[in-house]
Amino acid sequence: MLTLTQTAAEAVEELIARVPLAEDGGVRIRDTGSSEGFELSVVPAPEATDTVVREGGARVFLDETAAAILENRVLDAELSNDGAVRFALGDKG
Repeated sequence: MLTLTQTAAEAVEELIARVPLAEDGGVRIRDTGSSEGFELSVVPAPEATDTVVREGGARVFLDETAAAILENRVLDAELSNDGAVRFALGDKG
């Protein structure tokens, strides 16, 4: 299953805090089916078929395809001083 670094968990929590209607929600990762990669969005709840990954207070929802593709990956994040977040995927070491 996808794991999150502490930085990624903090970034997810920060993103959720910025969206009032999603305070009990999470970040959803969806496979777009294209070479563009994955789509990340803040949502109030997971879809019925989503896999839910929890790390501390952070919740990440993976659609079925993303859950399979990201099975052995690690989600990391970089937070900038202006509040921007950049996520990156790595391999579990």
